[in-house]
Amino acid sequence: MRVAVTGATGLIGTALVHQLQTRGDEVTVLTRDEESAVAQFPGAVVFGWLRPSREPAPPEAFTGRDAVVHLAGEPIAQRWTDDARRRIRASRELGTRNLVEGMRAAPAEARPRVLVSQSAIGIYGPHGDEPVDESTPAATGDFLADVVVAWEHEARAAEELGMRVVLPRTGVVLADAGGALEKMLPPFKIGIGGPVAGGAQYVPWVHLDDVVGAIVFCLDNDAASGPINVTAPEPVTNRVLSKTLGRVLVRPALTPVPAFAVKFLYGEMASIVTTGARVMPRRLEELGYTYRWPELEPALRAAVRP
Repeated sequence: MRVAVTGATGLIGTALVHQLQTRGDEVTVLTRDEESAVAQFPGAVVFGWLRPSREPAPPEAFTGRDAVVHLAGEPIAQRWTDDARRRIRASRELGTRNLVEGMRAAPAEARPRVLVSQSAIGIYGPHGDEPVDESTPAATGDFLADVVVAWEHEARAAEELGMRVVLPRTGVVLADAGGALEKMLPPFKIGIGGPVAGGAQYVPWVHLDDVVGAIVFCLDNDAASGPINVTAPEPVTNRVLSKTLGRVLVRPALTPVPAFAVKFLYGEMASIVTTGARVMPRRLEELGYTYRWPELEPALRAAVRP
């Protein structure tokens, strides 16, 4: 398969490109830093896309390709100042719009057939312990949910080009470098980790291997389309996650972190940590995806490598 990837130098993108190349796919990378991408991904075809929020993607990057995976976007895990909010929304809404415009400008007979456009479980907002699946409506009056709604809307415009569009709503990613564990590990390693904001909120976790596995599965599976929750089969509470991480690290996990402390550090962005949703991967399971890491403790042990 010939696959074009945006956001290839990020946590998910790097792992995805390596997986695609390992299985023999031809990868095209769209990037703002061509020199770095050429060095990082030997054998990949590299195109510059310097201003994704301001200009269409280069049509030649899509010509003759079979599929596109769109992962590019401003990091969510930062203090949501007014400027950060604008960047977060523009990178997803305008960036995806410009991606589709680039594909639209490619010759119709040589356009990709599939777009897998990254999305997020933030669309659901807080839901307590109520199970949430792809049929659950988007939250209203919620910054992140509003961003995801706009993001998915722009991606679905590719359906007008006759493309199959998949929207993997990805959960809290566990990985050995980056992702949620990057911020969690330091206090846990010195024995002062513990549940956040009481710990009752659900954490819809997923190992990086299964994020990549699900994306590749969706590329290959013609039945995959629309929103697909990319989370592990059994979400856990923050308290269970903390206790399990402590056990994996052989460290106590008893120091509670009050909600006000997290809000002091991260502002409104803290709501991602202090609230949660019990997100279930109904569509992924219906389609027959086989998880590599379906259980939390083995997944953490794989992610927290010495």
